[in-house]
Amino acid sequence: MGGKSISKFKLSLIAVLSLSFALAGCGGNNSGNTAKGENKPAETTAATAAGTDDKKVEPFEVSIFLGEAGQQPTPDNKIYKMIKEKTGASFNFEFLAGDLKQKLGVMIAGSDYPDLMSSNTQLTAAGAFIPLEDLIEEHAPNLKAHYAAYWNMMKDPNDGHIYTLPNYGAYNGEMNTTYYSGPAFWIQKAVLKDAGYPTVKTLDEYFDLIVKYKEKNPTIDGQPTIGFEIHNKDWRNWGLFNAPQHLIGHPNDGGVVVKDNVAEIFADKDYAKQYYKKLNDMNALGIIDKEAFVMDYDQYLAKLSSGSVLGMFDQHWNFGKAEDSLKTQGKDMSTYVGLPLVYDTNTKDYYLDRPALNLNNGFGITVNAKDPVRILKLMDTLIQEDWQRTLTWGIEGEDYQVVDGRFIRNQEQRDNAVDATWKLSNKAEAWYATAPKMQGYFADGNSTDAAAQPEEYKAGLEAYDKEVLDAYGFNSYVDFFSKPGPNPVAYPAWSIDLVENSPAKIADTKMGEVKTKYLPKAILASPSDFDKVWTEFVGELHKADIKAYEDRINEQLKWRFDTWSVK
Repeated sequence: MGGKSISKFKLSLIAVLSLSFALAGCGGNNSGNTAKGENKPAETTAATAAGTDDKKVEPFEVSIFLGEAGQQPTPDNKIYKMIKEKTGASFNFEFLAGDLKQKLGVMIAGSDYPDLMSSNTQLTAAGAFIPLEDLIEEHAPNLKAHYAAYWNMMKDPNDGHIYTLPNYGAYNGEMNTTYYSGPAFWIQKAVLKDAGYPTVKTLDEYFDLIVKYKEKNPTIDGQPTIGFEIHNKDWRNWGLFNAPQHLIGHPNDGGVVVKDNVAEIFADKDYAKQYYKKLNDMNALGIIDKEAFVMDYDQYLAKLSSGSVLGMFDQHWNFGKAEDSLKTQGKDMSTYVGLPLVYDTNTKDYYLDRPALNLNNGFGITVNAKDPVRILKLMDTLIQEDWQRTLTWGIEGEDYQVVDGRFIRNQEQRDNAVDATWKLSNKAEAWYATAPKMQGYFADGNSTDAAAQPEEYKAGLEAYDKEVLDAYGFNSYVDFFSKPGPNPVAYPAWSIDLVENSPAKIADTKMGEVKTKYLPKAILASPSDFDKVWTEFVGELHKADIKAYEDRINEQLKWRFDTWSVK
């Protein structure tokens, strides 16, 4: 799997953020913003979309299942109260508790669906979602305008219907970002400062820094220093699986590397072995966390939030909550810088990509929805600029100011924006993260994302960030990454639907199980046993129907090229 974009984080701020993600899994929304485009919603009033005129609105509740853990917003959340006052809509959120696949299996078996659910191929295969394209054409002009450039991409390759509304990636214009939400090897700013802010390009250079810093600092705030953390749980498996493709200069295509428009798995390749052997060596030195392969996601975030973890491979949006916590605690130098590492300096890094539509996440309206048209009209209302400003920036005068037409926040407002407790009462994150959203710029030129507003970004830089960026001669942390060219037409491969119960899906599941079992064994083995474990791993991996998996991906890459090239 790849990173679920956001983002997936992302986004980190969702992480964010990001947050790039996302992460994830499979892939990530790896960028923060674009230059001005013409992606403006149709000129319809809120009244036509969901009854937001001066007439009394009829209340209605929308039940929502979100396929990840989360916290309920407070009953007095000001944004949800505003939505209810203006549209009549209130939300009943259910967050995932436990295993996602098992939870969805139970829901599918009983056809027990709420009104809205976050996208999942299990649900699509089970017929849980209704087709949306005709309803959008008839009832949702703002959504149609929002997705106009992506309409063909959103169609299910199996039957041509649109079942879900992607939550990230609907951009126009040239990419212009100050925030990176995608995959990287992350390292604490404190480690870079201690080493005199060196240029770090290769995997060996990265781990050399971590080893030396851990030797000098065996504990941090009374806790044992963790040199390198690895997270691999459920769909967030990219922390263990995905790094080898980047180390040879390829972008995030999930479980495959695409060369000359042909995809092949990389888990069994020598360049993958090279990475896991490096982790094996680092484990022998005590650099790898002893609990790395038994943690759930919340435990992973808790470790990062402690400030004791020096580095990890992850998507920025995926650990944004941990960075927010570090900032709230005042542990600023324990936040992270993303490094686009490669094996050797002759290889150009390819971590940062141009925004890609996140086909693996977003809301679908289920067959059990009581009033699908009204729900769609609600989403059509909330994609309009006035609502998008409220959902992203907040309420003018409370959460931001407008100075000479430009949005800006004071320091208290910036601090609030990373405070998890404050957000439960003042942000509609549970809705916004999965809902359709504008990305880029509003019609007045302000960024849809506060983190990418140039003057806000600069004003919000703390002294420690200015020190890091000045040391490297950069304007933002995105400058650590090579600028990407245009994405391949069919990119990214991680968002391809393998189809539930198909030979390709069965092979993917089998390979995932083998990797989850054997890669930790290889990393934790004594160095003298590594080759033996690796040989066992490759043998087990090859018992899966790899050809069926690769054939499905290559068929879909060709289908995308033929279909997505037509506007």
